[in-house]
Amino acid sequence: MEMWHNPSCSKCAGARQSLDAARVPYRLRAYLEQPPSAEELAEVLRRLDARPWDVCRLGERAAVERGMADWPRDEASVPRWIEAMVAAPELIQRPILLLDDGGAVVGRTPEALTEAVRRAATTD
Repeated sequence: MEMWHNPSCSKCAGARQSLDAARVPYRLRAYLEQPPSAEELAEVLRRLDARPWDVCRLGERAAVERGMADWPRDEASVPRWIEAMVAAPELIQRPILLLDDGGAVVGRTPEALTEAVRRAATTD
């Protein structure tokens, strides 16, 4: 499993603690320092079964400055959203857990973390 994380994020710290407690191996990717490419982000969105606006942190300064809360949320707008999120990776929700079974979850809730642990156990 790979975790896209921000080392200073409390939700990321909680996800690491949950995975450590369950003895689930994972690799960390500090996605603010190693931003994804547009192709990588599109693949993660596919794995999450999500649209970019579903995992965009609209309260971030970069989103506010771009006026992203008012951007269209349709298929034609997907590349624009992805481009903005790649240019300003702090817009990407965290932590994102890329599961070894090919899926992914946003690990912000205990339920999402439980699901990630469960799915990790079935791929061992």
